[in-house]
Amino acid sequence: MFYFSKSKYCGLWQCPKIAWLMKYKPEERVLDDSAISRMKTGNEVGDLAMGLFGDYVEVTSYKEDKLDLREMVAKTRREMEKGTSVICEASFSYEGMYCAVDILKKEGDGWSIYEVKSSAMHQNQREVKPVYIADMAYQKYILEQCGVRVTGTYLVCINGDYLFDGVLDLQQLFITTDVSELIGIEEKNVADNLAMAQNLLASEQEPPADLSERCQDPYLCGFWGYCTRHLPSPSVFDLYRMPFKKKIEYYQKGESSFQALQGSHSLKSEKQLRQIEYALQDKGTYVEKEKIREFLKTLSYPLYFLDFETMQPVIPICIGTRPYAQIPFQYSLHYVEKEGGELKHKEFLAESGTDPRRALAEQLCEDIPANVCVLAYNMKFERGRIQELAEAFPDLATHLLSIRDRMKDLLVPFQSGFYYNRAMGGSFSIKSVLPAMFPGDPSLDYHHLEGVHNGSEAMDIFPQIQHMCPEEQRKARQNLLKYCELDTYAMVKIWEELRSVAAE
Repeated sequence: MFYFSKSKYCGLWQCPKIAWLMKYKPEERVLDDSAISRMKTGNEVGDLAMGLFGDYVEVTSYKEDKLDLREMVAKTRREMEKGTSVICEASFSYEGMYCAVDILKKEGDGWSIYEVKSSAMHQNQREVKPVYIADMAYQKYILEQCGVRVTGTYLVCINGDYLFDGVLDLQQLFITTDVSELIGIEEKNVADNLAMAQNLLASEQEPPADLSERCQDPYLCGFWGYCTRHLPSPSVFDLYRMPFKKKIEYYQKGESSFQALQGSHSLKSEKQLRQIEYALQDKGTYVEKEKIREFLKTLSYPLYFLDFETMQPVIPICIGTRPYAQIPFQYSLHYVEKEGGELKHKEFLAESGTDPRRALAEQLCEDIPANVCVLAYNMKFERGRIQELAEAFPDLATHLLSIRDRMKDLLVPFQSGFYYNRAMGGSFSIKSVLPAMFPGDPSLDYHHLEGVHNGSEAMDIFPQIQHMCPEEQRKARQNLLKYCELDTYAMVKIWEELRSVAAE
């Protein structure tokens, strides 16, 4: 019976309560969409990295749709005895403890551990996360207890500087870093940590680990909701733009509630104080009309409302891009040509399985005239994508850059504190501002959409469309179009509300 894995060890290393909760209250673990997406990305990268050293044997085995760990351990032993030089998912157990090595490679008179991570690393900046070292130190300990001579420990990460030229080069895609020196320091702690784990996991008594700065790192956690269930809502952790370290300081002083924070003389931010004031007492909507008028005066007709959807493939698929590059595949465009004019709409959605950038850039230049006013919500993102398109397609650069340079940011009135009500909860994202402005309006409710409700879902669905049957493709494309259209329609409604309050 395997009772301890490297994921539990890393949880223990980060916080003893994580390891305990993973054993006794796993149902309390909640992983958000981004965490699930990271896991999927990790699997994709891990599968690709198996071919880094040429031919290999993978020992992954299943029994009744579950990993058969015993068989994986046995397979690993057989492959090592046969002299197989590269074994992937090489599995070992020692006194109930288990680990699987991403790549185990025969080197000299021993074996080297290659741990694969999907995080990007740059040639001139090879900072290694401490938890990665803890992970590998545990693996080395288990292997050595099993009698394996470990001659090297290497971290394999995505090369963030790799530029895809159309032919994937695994040797260039990955960066391999010798971390033996760091492992040599950390491995001295493994035995003590495992002894602590044995006592900890043998007890049904939950360890009294309190919130601390380490809770900021979500790696292998997912228990934030459980560990903060005693806090009032809202609490100090909901405050706008306060560093996590500072929030912990207030928490440790006993100033978690908004009531306590209101009486704290150390809180100086006007936006944070307003957030607390309006949360404790419903005072309607705070509006600085003159500031909103000044913002609106920066806009001109024809006025365009633009929103991109992007995918972010860890393995580059478009020539001239790097890992994790934001690739726009869709946009929605609402526009009003003159004061009091009709609201019109245009849209673009690329074909899944293709490089969408050229077609999107050409259509964008057709749909948006040069030198007009374009509104985006958090324009830094849209401007960044347009800049990248201009660099990729120099013949379109003049037009694209004219769009970028005339762009205005609809986030400004909210981020600057010109408009606020308690329903925003300290967040100025469009998903918070929209329902706060228009509560209960079903036409502006993302939850009423089908299939795609947020950018993460759009990012996941678009690449999959190429593998769907025609009817599923039609429906998925329709769902993507409806979602992106709501993003720019929401901007129109927010703009109209700002105009309304400024005119009062």
